[in-house]
This record gives sequence, C-alpha cells and structure tokens, in this order.
Amino acid sequence: MCEANYFYIRCGKKQIKQFNHADEYFLLIYFSKAKTTYFYFMKFDLTILGSSSATPTNERHPSAQVLNIDDELFLIDCGEGTQMQMRKFKVKFQRINHIFISHLHGDHYLGLAGLLFTYHLLGRTKELHVYANSELQEIIEKQLQVSGTTLIFPLVFHSLPENKPHHLYENKKISISCFPLLHRVPTHGFIFRQKHCERNIIKNKITELNIPVNKIPEIKNGSDFTDAKGKKHSNAELIMEPSPEKVYVYCSDTGYCPKIVPFFKNADILYHEATFMHDMEERANAKQHSTTVHAATIAKKAHVKKLIIGHYSARYDELEPVLKETQNVFSNTEIAEEGKIYSV
Repeated sequence: MCEANYFYIRCGKKQIKQFNHADEYFLLIYFSKAKTTYFYFMKFDLTILGSSSATPTNERHPSAQVLNIDDELFLIDCGEGTQMQMRKFKVKFQRINHIFISHLHGDHYLGLAGLLFTYHLLGRTKELHVYANSELQEIIEKQLQVSGTTLIFPLVFHSLPENKPHHLYENKKISISCFPLLHRVPTHGFIFRQKHCERNIIKNKITELNIPVNKIPEIKNGSDFTDAKGKKHSNAELIMEPSPEKVYVYCSDTGYCPKIVPFFKNADILYHEATFMHDMEERANAKQHSTTVHAATIAKKAHVKKLIIGHYSARYDELEPVLKETQNVFSNTEIAEEGKIYSV
C-alpha cells in the first residue's frame, strides 16, 4: 500500500481504494466531493539479493539487486551466489535481459559467469546485454574459452566510459544512465528513471460503452464521451492518470563524493553503500568507501525521498547501530535486507 499512502499524503484525499488491473497496473481511486480520479501505477520494485561488502557472512551475500519495472527485470551487480539468491527469493531470472555491473571488484561480478552458464544449460536463446567496464568482456570470454563453451544465446557487451556520465538504455517506459563514482578502480552508479507516460483509457470502458476506436485519441486528450443512448460520460470516468515519474539510484562502492549529487537530485530511492560506521572514517577514506554519515549526507544534499544503505562490513554482526547512526543524519533510511522488496 505504499503508493496509496504516498498519494494519500500528497493529494489529501479521504478515501483510497487500491486493486489490481488485468494489465498488471495498480489503480487507485480517490473519492472526493468533486470527482473520482483513476491513477495507474507501473510496477517499480527493488529486491535486494546481496547486502554484504567484499567478505560474505552466514546471513549476508555479496552485492546484487533486481529491479522489476513492469515485469521487466534488470540485474544490478552480480556477486558470488547471485543465481542461488534469485532462486531462493523466487525471482524469475529468465526475464532478465539487461545486467549492469558497477565495477570489477570480485564481490560485484564473480557470480556472472555462473549465471551465464546456467542460462546456457537452460536453453536460453534470447539476447542478453551486459553493461560494464570493457575488461569484463575479456574475463568472460576467457572463462568460456577454457571451458570449451559456446553460448547458445547472443551475449552483447556494452562498455562503460571512464569518468563521465553516459546514457545506456531506454525503452518506452524506462531510461537508464550511469555516472562515475570515487573508488580505487573505475566504478559507476546507475540511474533508473521512469519515462513520462501518456494518459490511458480504462479498457473495460471501451467495451462497456461501445466507444469507437476513432474516439479514443480524443478521450485521451481530454474529451468527454456521449454514448449511443445520449448519456454523457465525463473524461475523468474514462481515463487513468499516469503516476508520477519514479527514479531509483544505485551507488555501489564509493568514497564520499558530493560531486555526484546533481546526477540524482530529488530521486525517490537512493541505494548508497555504507561499509563502515563513522568512527572508521579514516579507514573508509583510505579504501575509498563510505561511512554511514557519508551516505546520509549525500542523501540529504540530494533531497532524495528515501535512503537504503548496504554493503556493510562483515565486522558488523548487528546492523541496528549502523541504521541508527545513519538516521541521525537522514531520518528516512532503511537497511538493505536480503529478500525484501522495496517499492520505488
């Protein structure tokens, strides 16, 4: 109900109803004295698969996340064991067609080769796109070569540019770009930005009112409709308004770097590494990682709506102190919990 709660606060309506539409959009109906308004929501869900830093623990795995955008899945980083985590949390990983690797430290990409071999054994034929530093292609091709494997599906590598932002991919619903982070090897953050959607006609109204096809564009542009019996139906009864555009930002390994803030001002959710608590700031700076306070300060400067922290050092068995220290600077912070789904 997070979308409903968000709109309740934003729109000030007194009654909200949420239900599933046949097209897998979420619809919300707001009842006010003036009118009923329909909204449709594109699914935009984040599943955390791994939340540990370089050394995994019994409870925490290396970095990996899946972003579900209207049932199209995007894999972000692929640490060791990622495919096992996807099975554990029932992620339909055959729907993944685009994989984004932030950098070439092992805890962010060592699960990729195994996943590719699994796709091969399962008979995948659909094209798979990998966005990463150029050296990753050499690594994967070498692994395929020494195992005598020729993949039965097309594998397409897209090289990320060093030290500058770059547009990576877009379709009708989403635009994805990268930007440089501050780390010991070339590293990128990723921005997943929902594109503006057109107003949509409610499909069952077409059948119910016998709306001619040539009238649909007029209705989408704001016209009312008069049915065959002469009854007038207001545009608000016929149209679903698009939800606000959503933005998710992934900042993997990075030192404290305020220069990145302009790339994602006012984002809905920022995932930012918080490898250390702030009493270890000196070590964080030396390793070009971030502390809790660093992550929270970036979130505050960027005016994001929510911060999720992860990539915790294995030294922290209990994460409550890590969370509280971050919340002291940026209150709307959550810890990255493996298996949990966060709606953007």
